[in-house]
Amino acid sequence: MSGAFWKVKEWEALCRDELYAVLAARQHVFVVEQTCAYLDADGNDVRALHLWARDRSNAVLAYARIFGPSGSHGSARVGRVLTTQAGRGRGLGLELMHRALSVVRERFGPVAVDISAQKYLVAFYQKFGFDECSDDYLEDGIVHVAMRRPANSWRTPLEESDRL
Repeated sequence: MSGAFWKVKEWEALCRDELYAVLAARQHVFVVEQTCAYLDADGNDVRALHLWARDRSNAVLAYARIFGPSGSHGSARVGRVLTTQAGRGRGLGLELMHRALSVVRERFGPVAVDISAQKYLVAFYQKFGFDECSDDYLEDGIVHVAMRRPANSWRTPLEESDRL
């Protein structure tokens, strides 16, 4: 047991304190720890589902932003995936991705899912059925690769947990 409490909310349902905690966690991990100067407030949060784990003091431990199917491929998207320093080493990254994919399946059905993965995390995302689908590219000074989990890769929850 990770000791984490999980939430998933649409933009309109986020309270002020939840939004502040999520944005602070994103900025701490991406801007401070990874030294990436980028515009986190990109205008897309209003269209996203926000999934996060918190501890008893409401500190964010893990987070992901989820978008419904769109674009020419009709795929869902998971992004801003992070585990904070306080959440690391507890299996929360695995649980976060499992939960994110469950949210996609529950809300949108068995659709393809796209991510922009930091290159060093390719093997991690492959555990969830993602395959590389681009050459390496720089995003905010960090090497990334586009990855996709095909729509036909969905399995039952029991089979998914066996894969991990």
